[in-house]
Amino acid sequence: MEASCMELALEGERLCKTGNCREAVRYLEAAVRVGTDDLQTLSAIYSQLGNAYFYLQDYLKALTYHKHDLTLARSIEDRLGEAKASGNIGNTLKVLGKYDEAILCCQKHLEISKELRDTVGEARALYNLGNVYHAKGKSAGKAGHQEPGDFPETVTSCLKQAIVYYETNLQIVRELNDRAAQGRACGNLGNTHYLLGNFDLAIKYHEERLSIAKEFGDKPAERRAYSNLGNSHVFLGDFGAAAEYYKKTLDVARQLRDVAMEAQACYSLGNTYTLMREYEAAIEYHVKHLKIAQQLQDRVGEGRACWSLGNAHAALAHHEKALHYATLHFQISREVGDRTGEVTAQMNLVDLQTVLGLSKKGDEDRQGRDARSRRKSMENLEFMSLTPEKQNGATAHQPLVKPLKPVNKNKKKTSSKEKLSRKGSDTSSDSGGSANSAGSNRATSNGVKLDTSQLDEDDQVQNDFFDAISRFQEKRINDQRVSFGSDDMDAANKEDLLDKIANFQGKRLNEQRANVELLPGLRGHREVVDRLLASGDGAVPDDDFFEMLMRCQGARMEDQRSSFPASRPAPTVPDEDFFGLIQRIQSRRIEEQRTDAPWERPAKTREV
Repeated sequence: MEASCMELALEGERLCKTGNCREAVRYLEAAVRVGTDDLQTLSAIYSQLGNAYFYLQDYLKALTYHKHDLTLARSIEDRLGEAKASGNIGNTLKVLGKYDEAILCCQKHLEISKELRDTVGEARALYNLGNVYHAKGKSAGKAGHQEPGDFPETVTSCLKQAIVYYETNLQIVRELNDRAAQGRACGNLGNTHYLLGNFDLAIKYHEERLSIAKEFGDKPAERRAYSNLGNSHVFLGDFGAAAEYYKKTLDVARQLRDVAMEAQACYSLGNTYTLMREYEAAIEYHVKHLKIAQQLQDRVGEGRACWSLGNAHAALAHHEKALHYATLHFQISREVGDRTGEVTAQMNLVDLQTVLGLSKKGDEDRQGRDARSRRKSMENLEFMSLTPEKQNGATAHQPLVKPLKPVNKNKKKTSSKEKLSRKGSDTSSDSGGSANSAGSNRATSNGVKLDTSQLDEDDQVQNDFFDAISRFQEKRINDQRVSFGSDDMDAANKEDLLDKIANFQGKRLNEQRANVELLPGLRGHREVVDRLLASGDGAVPDDDFFEMLMRCQGARMEDQRSSFPASRPAPTVPDEDFFGLIQRIQSRRIEEQRTDAPWERPAKTREV
């Protein structure tokens, strides 16, 4: 017996709740194929399919089903369903990087929720708006490679707007006594204040997030809170407290058996001990990170581990080990295309080779190669200039290379070099200069006698070569021309050709049109379909919604552009990479140790 749409939909919903979204999609799509005349059931199936595809990271399909849900909700004037669908579309567009379009959808969700006095929906819309502005600011900050607290105004304005929405959301969920939602809001507020450089406020919110996570036994949230607290303490310069939080992060990651998170905790601990100048402890954690990175085949993580190990061993004067890790860092950076890492490793290699006395031998080898290359380049010279003392009585020198083979001179062409050569010959004759009996050797202004017959042959070869290229290119251009037949082609044939071109272009346009059902799975309800066909896409939208759709359509052109290759994934390296942080702290220490030159110091006035 064939299963009904409702039975398939319920099984799909059950599988989604267990986390088996891939299998759930099969049942839910089967439910759509069977179809139903229950509009509420079909709306739930669309929403569940969109959420399942979102979980599977197939965001385009998720967007398609959430749009179907929105279209159905608007066609039957279901304001609550329209609000939820708008929020789901906003979340999907945020993940796709379409932040402006996502903001419009989330604002629509907020507007309808306020209209319906749906406090829970209003809180969710505020949280989603905070997420979009947070993601937009964080994305722009990463593009500029700034550190937390050093972002430009365009980034900080997004982050501040995110804080406004998060704080309003937190106020509402506290009134609703929704502890889980309070934890999410506190975690995001901590992350946003961290990016703005408000590290004390970040610590306050992350501590509250940690307390709520422990209350619910949410180990992944507890691990994130410990890690975020460690990051904030690093920027405050409290490395001891940061190390303690990272150790707790490591313990929770091991309880969760999350190997990648364990590696990230070891990486953070190693770099924190480096900042504390406890290099033995730093090496211990970096070796653990390196082993896990090798186990997970994370080449970027291996490179970071080798870079950190090289620095730690160099600080302990273990120069041979430091050279080994610096060499590995250089090789891996070149392999993964990390130009910054490659340059850094190269500088470290030069310094270590100098310390170990290897640079002198390398310089001698390079000098030997340079000398051999100079001797080889001298052998390629064709003419030799004479010193000023010998120019007056100079005789013609033969070229050091063999002359070219004679060419066919039946086709004579006068080149610019010939004209200049003849003019030089006349001038030298008038001034009493000497020329050889054959007339082919003439003296240059420097007194060096050149074989101009050889130059004439060179010019002839070049001219023949360029003529051949010109004829070949002309033939290629002619091959690409469109021939419409003979000149006496009648008008009927021309019209026939134009009709064929028009039909071909028409087919191409038709192939690009969307050929899908307005609402797949909808049975009956002819009035709904007629309304959709009459209005184009559901009920008549207002100006804001129409603008949202137009901007989404305009973004399709950007989706077709070629983008730069994405950076290589590094599961064992945390997002808050200490690479730039350590460099910044080290450069600050160097600046503090600088002293002004005597002539740069301000002049002291003698008191009278």
